[in-house]
Amino acid sequence: MLTFAALLIGVAVIGRGVALIANELRKAREEAASTRTLTIAQMFAPAIAAAQSDPRVFLTWQPLARTTRALFPDAFATLDRASGAAFPFPSERIQAAHAQWTADWLAWERAHDAEYKHRAAEAQGDRGRLDLIEREKLDTYQRRYEEYIRVARALQSLIA
Repeated sequence: MLTFAALLIGVAVIGRGVALIANELRKAREEAASTRTLTIAQMFAPAIAAAQSDPRVFLTWQPLARTTRALFPDAFATLDRASGAAFPFPSERIQAAHAQWTADWLAWERAHDAEYKHRAAEAQGDRGRLDLIEREKLDTYQRRYEEYIRVARALQSLIA
């Protein structure tokens, strides 16, 4: 009878030990998941801040966010719930960046036109200088327009 009681006590002790180990493993997994989620949030913090002032930031960081989301879906689900939208860049934010990029382009275009009209007026009568100003105006416009189109299309593809 004593050996049976000792056996029961041993089984109970082992069972309790297994339960404690299982509990500790669960806590360790939860802590690792929390740490991973916090690390991801910290990783994207500079990009979130930078994207407020430069829409081109999305072109680098959104593909990285998509890849990271595929690797750590649970962490992103937690971040999505906490932020109330797709972390780190909700589609509404990318759409707003596209609109801002276009507004910035239009403002630049007006300023560019005004600057070169002013320069042309100053060079009135000097045909060689006027030709040089016109070429510079077109070159500057073309380079900036190419960048505008490239970024606008890339932002649009991130929205789609």
